[in-house]
Amino acid sequence: MKRDNCWTGYGDQDLEALEKLASGYRTFISENKTERECAAFFKAQAELSGYRNIEELIDGKGEPLKAGDKVYALYMGKTIALFQIGKRPVTEGMNILCAHIDSPRLDLKQNPLYENTELAYLDTHYYGGVKKYHWVALPLALHGVVAMKDGSVVPINIGEDPADPVLYITDLLIHLSARQLQKKAAEVIEGEKLDVLVGSRPLKETDLEEKEKDLVKANILLLLQEKYGLEEEDFLSAELEVVPAGPARDCGLDRSMIAGYGHDDRVCAYPSFLAMVGTDDVDRTSCCLLVDKEEIGSVGATGMQSMFFENTVAELLALCGIEGNLAVRRTLARSRMLSSDVSAAYDPAYSEAFEKKNTAYFGKGLVLNKYTGARGKSGSNDANAEYLAFLRRIFDENKVAFQTAELGKVDYGGGGTIAYIAALYGMEVVDSGVAVLSMHAPWEVISKADLYEAMKGYVAFLGS
Repeated sequence: MKRDNCWTGYGDQDLEALEKLASGYRTFISENKTERECAAFFKAQAELSGYRNIEELIDGKGEPLKAGDKVYALYMGKTIALFQIGKRPVTEGMNILCAHIDSPRLDLKQNPLYENTELAYLDTHYYGGVKKYHWVALPLALHGVVAMKDGSVVPINIGEDPADPVLYITDLLIHLSARQLQKKAAEVIEGEKLDVLVGSRPLKETDLEEKEKDLVKANILLLLQEKYGLEEEDFLSAELEVVPAGPARDCGLDRSMIAGYGHDDRVCAYPSFLAMVGTDDVDRTSCCLLVDKEEIGSVGATGMQSMFFENTVAELLALCGIEGNLAVRRTLARSRMLSSDVSAAYDPAYSEAFEKKNTAYFGKGLVLNKYTGARGKSGSNDANAEYLAFLRRIFDENKVAFQTAELGKVDYGGGGTIAYIAALYGMEVVDSGVAVLSMHAPWEVISKADLYEAMKGYVAFLGS
């Protein structure tokens, strides 16, 4: 089934809207490289769009929520849910856009700083599915927070400002790599070798109150103390992430693509949020759910497997004057969700991994993955045919370009999303997102046209 390249059908108005969206998105992923940064951005923008914090309403004694009211819930600074009450009762179900805002990266261990042969390093543990050899020999930045014992939280962002230093992971020079290059790709760089080089200048011993043998490490600690007020013990209560340094960039001589860190899955989270705050007067209650921890199985308190979403829906219903567990169950079971997650784009350089009839192509629109998983659809949601027919109608009526795909050839590997978790409530769910080249690499690539069609698709869905 042939799909036309979207670019061939765009007029001046489409191109203007596309570039405006792409510009905003490029800035967003350049400035928000962690789940905390993304959640803080979405919270601030939601408030500017008239959304109220649900916690303030829970503690108050105001009137019940009514059609048109807008609320958000932020959890642990890493997961956020937005709701707009529709004209129909909430218990008839919601239209939900759900994406994740965490991305593969390197996390600092709790005791990370050490010195070896007068070089200072930060020890890391990789997060999510990565090819470890991708992360060597490129500029890196450090983002995150340090929670202090007095209850204060110190934000850290080093390596993004042009005046900042960058961090770096070394690789073995080609001249001495004969044995290294005989290893399997998964073993060329071992996880314990992904230590970040942060210093080489020793502190003068006269600057120390007592004898210190690791003078380079001591100098790094002094710098951290002077700039952030940190001591080495403070690493124990820190969440610090090593990510690629630098802003996202237009890609291609025709500027048709964007290269940047974290397209998976912020290229779906950003248009999902924009669709949510840009769609008013909805019939069914709309929801945008942006979660953490998808890259490591959606576990933990801020992952989709937690009770956060279910609890928040219960609170929302109570604010609408509807109490009881049965109402929560009915609401969730009658809801519809687009699990807004990326798909693998066909790459002719690695054509052996793809089945051409059932793969996603750049510039051909929003991607629907009926199922993901591995081998025999293991771990997949496998959406209902009836739900796909409903979405086909919605997208066609709203002139949204879309395509269907599998992740790759059968038995070549696989991957999962949050779709199966939401489906546990009985709701209709399908994966729906943007095709990505070099997925999970430090720098990934997407088509601006696919971002634009995803935005149109999410708007159409919320209004259905």
